[in-house]
Amino acid sequence: MNERVAKIVAPLTVGLVILAAWEFLVRAAEIPPYILPGPVIIAQTLWTDGPSLMGSLWVTLRITLVALAAAVVLGGLIAVLFAQSRLLELSFFPYAVILQVTPIVSIAPLIIIWVNDTFLSLLICAWIVAFFPVVANTTLGLNSADRNLVALFKLYGASRWQILRFLRMPSALPYFLAGVRISGGLALIGAVVAEFVAGTGGSATGLASRILESGYRLEIPRLFAALLLLSLTGILIFAALSWLSHALLAHWHESALPEEE
Repeated sequence: MNERVAKIVAPLTVGLVILAAWEFLVRAAEIPPYILPGPVIIAQTLWTDGPSLMGSLWVTLRITLVALAAAVVLGGLIAVLFAQSRLLELSFFPYAVILQVTPIVSIAPLIIIWVNDTFLSLLICAWIVAFFPVVANTTLGLNSADRNLVALFKLYGASRWQILRFLRMPSALPYFLAGVRISGGLALIGAVVAEFVAGTGGSATGLASRILESGYRLEIPRLFAALLLLSLTGILIFAALSWLSHALLAHWHESALPEEE
């Protein structure tokens, strides 16, 4: 079987087997839907409540995409500054680590109180979760340029900008793209966690609110349908970023070149 086809068929086959076993277990044990719904009921609920759930998904997705874009831009700029000044990196990188390791659940209420705008506060929470992989990976990539090549550039009189533009940035691109792929999923997680903490209500709210609402009402099939939408969204974000990474690296970087037989 072709490897490209196997990458699609193999996980789909495993997924179908798991879903079939899940449905069989639920029916055989007569587990009520409010405890564990089967895939069929979840699919029916998704079809029935799809319009309202998709509206909530768009709210969460908008926060996720804006937070990811901010993480990419600001994280990349911070990494460039760190690469230009070792003192700057030593001074501020520990604080980036502190933001990363501090649970967003513990600081989200403060952000929501201080920022008198729901969307902006949720965006900041999602950005805090998402920006560190871009900063850490890009900084590592910029500092991983071959020292002999750096010395050669300096020997020929290259400026700091020329070294950054023509040597460090191409060397850091695979690291940067790896950080972006990680941040894509983290931005979605950050947006959902921030929505949980905010506890916003109403029609123009994200999927986290729908999940909380379904849990309170014991509408477990609807809760699973919302979780399924979140999972599919995360998979699509990762797939899109992986495709972008492959497209940018396919013609020149070893990690994306096809293996020789």
